[in-house]
Amino acid sequence: MPIKIPDTLPAFETLVNEGVRVMTETVAVRQDIRPLQIGLLNLMPNKIKTEVQMARLVGASPLQVELSLVRIGGHKAKNTSEEHLLSFYETWEEVKHRKFDGFIITGAPVETLQYEDVTYWDEMQQIFDWTETNVHSTLNVCWGAMAAIYHFHKVPKHELKTKAFGVYRHRNLCPSSIYLNGFSDDFQVPVSRWTEVRRADIEKVPGLEILMESDEMGVCLVHEKRGNRLYMFNHVEYDSTSLADEYFRDVNAGVPIKMPHNYFPHNDVTLTPQNRWRSHAHLFFGNWINEIYQTTHYDLEQIGIR
Repeated sequence: MPIKIPDTLPAFETLVNEGVRVMTETVAVRQDIRPLQIGLLNLMPNKIKTEVQMARLVGASPLQVELSLVRIGGHKAKNTSEEHLLSFYETWEEVKHRKFDGFIITGAPVETLQYEDVTYWDEMQQIFDWTETNVHSTLNVCWGAMAAIYHFHKVPKHELKTKAFGVYRHRNLCPSSIYLNGFSDDFQVPVSRWTEVRRADIEKVPGLEILMESDEMGVCLVHEKRGNRLYMFNHVEYDSTSLADEYFRDVNAGVPIKMPHNYFPHNDVTLTPQNRWRSHAHLFFGNWINEIYQTTHYDLEQIGIR
């Protein structure tokens, strides 16, 4: 089955051109099936780019998925038009009465701030608590993962002296995990962050299982059985050019930035980077969607009832 998104969403045409099967709302209503309800709380500045990245991976599943775009109500986006937000997004206040099979919380460009100094931190705490009763499984990404693991377990983040930036080898620490089904023993993952969470802090918390790790970049993926939560600290969802876009943005702005590690062929910024993580990104999201399908309630209203 394809992914169901609004017919006029900019991501629609991009996904169709990439070969992702996309279902129009007109066709969806003719199918007698309950689609999985997946919410995307998009905290990234370029919301359209993130919509495409996440929808591409969620939409690769053979299951029918309905993707709902969600935003923070009290925060004004600087890089996405108000027209786009009003057309395709609902605020969390507008969806908090709903139940979701899966919910993705993205990163945000606020990672060097203390959590309590983020202008929408109070709303984020409410959202994290809400996921415990209204979401079957939550996938927290980058800053979203750091914020979630801090909110639930007070696991701190640590600021890095230089940005963790590039494509790094990671190890599969738990081949038997349903989320790593089909994964190689080692694989490449894009990394782009100024902070980190550390293994020593995670190991103090019962119930947290580290699934992916890099010798150079540390912990990448953590699973928590309680609440069906995943904490992904890096960016398997990135496009081939995402790190290049960040690099050239900072160079053009005069911001000190090192060349992303193991990314440009021969370290030549004029050459097109190769995507060496795409297959594992699809595996990871496919495994997550499949596990949701296998374990969620048919009756959405039963989600969150212990």
